[in-house]
Amino acid sequence: MESIYEIIQKITPPDEAARAAAKTRWDSLAKPLGSLGLLEDAITKIAALRGNADAHLSDRRLLVFCADNGVVAQGVTQCGSEVTAKVAQALAEGHSSVSPIARAAKCSVTPVDVGILDFPGHPGVLDRRIRNGTADISLGPAMRRGECLAAMDAGAALARQCAEAGADVLLTGEMGIGNTTTAAAVVSVLLGLDPDTVTGRGAGLSDEGLSRKRAVIKQAIAFNRPDPDDPVDVLTKVGGLDLAAMCGAYLGAAASRVPAVIDGFISAAAALCALRMCPEAGKAMLASHVSAEPAGQILMDALGLAAPVHARLRLGEGSGAVMLLPMLDMALALYHSGQSFERLGVEAYTPQN
Repeated sequence: MESIYEIIQKITPPDEAARAAAKTRWDSLAKPLGSLGLLEDAITKIAALRGNADAHLSDRRLLVFCADNGVVAQGVTQCGSEVTAKVAQALAEGHSSVSPIARAAKCSVTPVDVGILDFPGHPGVLDRRIRNGTADISLGPAMRRGECLAAMDAGAALARQCAEAGADVLLTGEMGIGNTTTAAAVVSVLLGLDPDTVTGRGAGLSDEGLSRKRAVIKQAIAFNRPDPDDPVDVLTKVGGLDLAAMCGAYLGAAASRVPAVIDGFISAAAALCALRMCPEAGKAMLASHVSAEPAGQILMDALGLAAPVHARLRLGEGSGAVMLLPMLDMALALYHSGQSFERLGVEAYTPQN
């Protein structure tokens, strides 16, 4: 298996000729210029990534990275770590929350175990275990650096395998009790923001629980002193295995020239790590929605992305990423329709100053 650094070396710039061809096609359609807004931008970005203006998203795959976080011991969540394993099983059996959403969008769902606590395995859950959950970040590093890199390698390899199997688009999701805590810690460090600014209630904390969660994150950062200029160090010390694997998946998708749809807060935190490791990886990233977590819009701005969906989503499991697909399908229906100004016998719109 190639290392994440070898994967990064394979990430090339987007194809500007294909981008221009896609924009020309959009502008030839009988509608006001740019009138599908962010959806036009997404299709044009996909064309530039793939090097082909004839964009299609027929084969769509959601990878849900599942792992547990030792920081749960500090009372930062409403439920216990045992829920991670139960949801991973439900994902495999097709009856988790995202499952009916994904079926409606004709998207496959693959749960991936990168570190579920005491998980014996389950049919349909892909085994990519790195370790048995992470350590409590408030008392020390989440994992060893080599383990973080192994999780990244696993995520990148999966993305590349999906691409080789014909995936037109990858979607990222996660399942891991306590991962809004680790994601907030990562974002706080990378963006130099106070934990109070980026930390939310996750799956539903009380005021007291939120105060405790913020205090734990501050303690974790102070104790571990992660290097904000080294995303691997940040993930190693205050992150999680799911975040590291998703980071790798974004880099693997970019190297394979396959678009990767970001879900919510946790997925976006992982995407920020990938972007810091390789700015060119941003060519493959598509935003789906702005998370209801406090850092939702902050992360979109940091990634340089604009999300089409503003619906206060905070479900996780990749559900928000999947919800983008029907919107892209409708945009593609028009893109491939041939409903041009010439066909209608109407004078084309032109840019106006």
